[in-house]
Amino acid sequence: MTTLDDFAGIAGKEAGLVVVATRRASGSIQASLVNAGVLPHPLTGAPTLGFVTYGRVKLANLRARPALAVTVRSGWAWATVEGTASLIGPDDPVDGVDAERLRLLLREIFVAAGGTHDDWDEYDRVMVEQRRTAVLVEPTRIYSS
Repeated sequence: MTTLDDFAGIAGKEAGLVVVATRRASGSIQASLVNAGVLPHPLTGAPTLGFVTYGRVKLANLRARPALAVTVRSGWAWATVEGTASLIGPDDPVDGVDAERLRLLLREIFVAAGGTHDDWDEYDRVMVEQRRTAVLVEPTRIYSS
């Protein structure tokens, strides 16, 4: 049985680069490349897959249809997490997550995805300016080769 730890192990070999697939209103698939990592859910503590995003398309898809699939590959090894996304951001407020907690959560996701930064204040400024949103995936199915 494939686990989130297995997924994280493969993602770690690829700088956290994964493909996220969401469903458009037409039913067709929209896919994009993001950095993702495994971290504790900020409200429940349960292991979850997280990534940070902004912009209209992916967020609009996830708000309307939160089911998604996230796939990672390194060489011939691959894994997919299917699940339901929850959003936490400036346009997707959640009880118990204030601006300071969101600031820290965006950092936590970035680090979980393998990121490092020389100027965290600048990172925080850009996240606010771009209205970045945390996407947390509650896994319903995890599978691999």
